[in-house]
Amino acid sequence: MIGEFRKFIAQGNVLDLAVGIIIGGAFGKIVNSLVNDIIMPLVGLALRGVNVAGQFIALDGNSYTTLEDAKKAGTGVLAYGSFLQSSLDFVIIAFVLFMIIKQANRFKPKTAAA
Repeated sequence: MIGEFRKFIAQGNVLDLAVGIIIGGAFGKIVNSLVNDIIMPLVGLALRGVNVAGQFIALDGNSYTTLEDAKKAGTGVLAYGSFLQSSLDFVIIAFVLFMIIKQANRFKPKTAAA
C-alpha cells in the first residue's frame, strides 16, 4: 500500500496539481493587490472619493458612519459594497486568466486537422 501511495504521489498529475495550487495562491495575492491598490482607488476617484467596499445599508434603520461601526453596534447590514468588490475581483481574475491562457495557447504546437 505504501508503494502504491509513493507511485501515486510521484505521478506528474499530482505534482502538477500541487504546483498549480501554490502558484494559484501567489497569483491570487497579486490580483488582490491589483484590485485593492490600483483599480479600486481609481474607481473611488471616478466616484469622487466613494469607498465602494464600504457601502452598506443598516437593517435597523439607524445611520452609521462606517460598516465597522454598524457591525460593532450588532445590527444586521446589507454590505452590498463588499459584494460589488468581490464581483469586480472575480471579473478581473477571470480576465487575467483568460489573457494568460490565450498567450500560453500561442506556444502550443498546432495539431493537424483530421
